[in-house]
Amino acid sequence: MINSDTFRKLRITFLLLLLLMVALNTWLSIVRVTDWQEPLWVVVYPINADGRQDTGQYVAALSEEHFEDMELFLQREAQRYGIGIDQPLEVKLAPIVNVQPPEVPENPSLLMNVLWSLQMRFWSWQNDSWDGPNPDIRIYMRFFSPSNRHVLEHSLGLQKGMIGLVNGYAHVDYQGRNNMVAMHELMHTLGATDKYDLETNLPLWPEGYAHPHQKPLIPQAQAEVMGGRIMVQAGFAIMPKTLEQVIVGPQTAHEINWRKNR
Repeated sequence: MINSDTFRKLRITFLLLLLLMVALNTWLSIVRVTDWQEPLWVVVYPINADGRQDTGQYVAALSEEHFEDMELFLQREAQRYGIGIDQPLEVKLAPIVNVQPPEVPENPSLLMNVLWSLQMRFWSWQNDSWDGPNPDIRIYMRFFSPSNRHVLEHSLGLQKGMIGLVNGYAHVDYQGRNNMVAMHELMHTLGATDKYDLETNLPLWPEGYAHPHQKPLIPQAQAEVMGGRIMVQAGFAIMPKTLEQVIVGPQTAHEINWRKNR
């Protein structure tokens, strides 16, 4: 008979092996999706986040055409960096998800962030409405009515789990901006880092500027995807309306394996 001490050691060993397998699988997934030999397979999961009728009507009318500019953006930028794949991104649309994701904690500690990440990954597994090939990246897009004056929460991208949680407005005039935020979070899942000041939301120079060496420096005409905003005057930046106003900067390109050397 196995005594309690031996059983405890076996249990700890099993848990350590399980964690090692999860970590190895995550690492292999990241390596595979950033070798740029095959298109990234991304599935967008729409969610009616405020339960309003107008939001529900917009979400129900969504099609994959609403997300084509994400594909065109990554195709254009990959070509700029000499990536040989013709179509680096394919975006598919899943059926509506009717269950809300876990609430993101306010001012979280490191432990709270880890716990939320685990909750989000478990929730994603439970509420996967996609009936197709297993995607590389899952983007959960929470839609709110633009008429309810809801202040959108910060969107998030998880490299571990390859999941993005995007908050956007349910109107065609905002879809380009929604897709820009989705692309920002998608880049996070590939290993790209934020390039803006977390307190002011202003892009950091030089890595967060689309054209950091132009003269005069401001105003900028485009945004760097991880900088997130276009500097139009000193201390003031605006969100781009579409991905046509966005580029991938050199540091971000290095982080997602488009450039071997910075």
